Amino acid sequence: MSGKIRTRFAPSPTGYMHIGNLRTALYAYLLTKHDGGDFILRIEDTDQERYVDGAVDVIYKTMKDTGLIHDEGPDVGGDYGPYIQSERRGLYKEYAEKLVELGGAYYCFCDKERLDKLKEAQTAKGITPKYDGYCKGLSKEEIQEKIDAGIPYVIRQKIDPHGKTTFHDEIFGDITVDNAILDENVLLKSDGLPTYNFANVIDDHLMNITHVIRGNEYLSSTPKYNLIYESFGWDIPKYIHVSPVMKDSGKKLSKRDGDASYEDFINKGYLKEAIVNYVALLGWSPGGEQEIFTMDELIEHFSVSGISKSPAIFDEKKLSWMNGEYIRKMSEEDFAKEAMPYIKEAVKRTDIDMNAICALLHARIEKFTDIADQLTFIDELPEYDNELYTHKKMKTNPENSLESLKAILPVLEGVEDWTMENIHSALFALIEKMEVKNGIILWPLRVAVSGLPFTPGGGVDLAAILGKDETIARVKKGIEQLS
Repeated sequence: MSGKIRTRFAPSPTGYMHIGNLRTALYAYLLTKHDGGDFILRIEDTDQERYVDGAVDVIYKTMKDTGLIHDEGPDVGGDYGPYIQSERRGLYKEYAEKLVELGGAYYCFCDKERLDKLKEAQTAKGITPKYDGYCKGLSKEEIQEKIDAGIPYVIRQKIDPHGKTTFHDEIFGDITVDNAILDENVLLKSDGLPTYNFANVIDDHLMNITHVIRGNEYLSSTPKYNLIYESFGWDIPKYIHVSPVMKDSGKKLSKRDGDASYEDFINKGYLKEAIVNYVALLGWSPGGEQEIFTMDELIEHFSVSGISKSPAIFDEKKLSWMNGEYIRKMSEEDFAKEAMPYIKEAVKRTDIDMNAICALLHARIEKFTDIADQLTFIDELPEYDNELYTHKKMKTNPENSLESLKAILPVLEGVEDWTMENIHSALFALIEKMEVKNGIILWPLRVAVSGLPFTPGGGVDLAAILGKDETIARVKKGIEQLS
């Protein structure tokens, strides 16, 4: 095995990038780049039933978007190609046959009917179904005779049922299993394509992969992988099995259950940098208090020792908070570029200063899809209940709000140059003159011009954006409604 770290991300082209897959890819990338190694992309498409047209492009796009740039892969080439499993088809048959010669596998001619009956009988007895080794004792002559007769066959792994197999995982330590519980699974199917497990071992060896990062659902298969490595006399890579990403304490994240993929989160208005940052911290701790990391900082801090054995709970509220932090770090120009399509979708009036709205939203949203809900009042004042004028902290109620709006109206009518500064000055002069708390004046104004309990800015901000005529019309409506 080479001295240089080589990791791989080997997704199946199923049409989307699940959050768990993205995390596996990210950890493999960070581990490799921390040590100056090579990160390989390999497409595992041997399960043709799950293949989705266009899915490979989704993988390429996601990798590029998230900054997980691979050193080798189907689209960039490399010394260990091809990097698409279906294009390596001939290799697997060759290695499966070689494994038979080495005593690590055997030909199996059992048909589906026999295997189904075997499974039924074992299940009826309460035994975990596994192959019974029926074809294991066939002689070379019997095997050749069946092959010559055109009887379909698979190649199965041969496992000595006696003894134990131990392997080491960088997170879970040494794990030992009894060989007797290991099933002699199919390595090469009757159509000549390998099973997922066999192709993995062959490709990882031929591509010189030194560290394998994958989900801990593969822990139970790892002893069988190692027996294949040992039969060939090959070096075994270092294993890093990561615990699943969970929806809650009892349920894994699942696309089938409508849990979001990377693309879904982008469509929900999250920034790719925030998604990557959050996903990195799902089950990995850098130590210390820092939570916001650039990709370079993640590479610098990443180590396998920080990966937890415990499952990670996906908390969308935490992702939203982190996304908000990223949004606030954006320059005004970058924010406007991202936010403007959402603002234009929400606001149809043409007499509104979109840039003023943008400036108001920058510090007040956590994701871009929040924008529409914050701007529902701009095109049209919604129907609202007078109880909205009641605010405990502001010490307002419908009665004193009516008095405030009556005092506000002539002040606003007297503002000639309608700017935020001038509106602010005029209203604060009124507050001083009336000798009241700010909220007594500003809260009724906010309610009157928005009709909402939560808005992206205060009454002064909203008045400036809505314009003089619209603001005065809404204040008059507030007075009428309260009277």
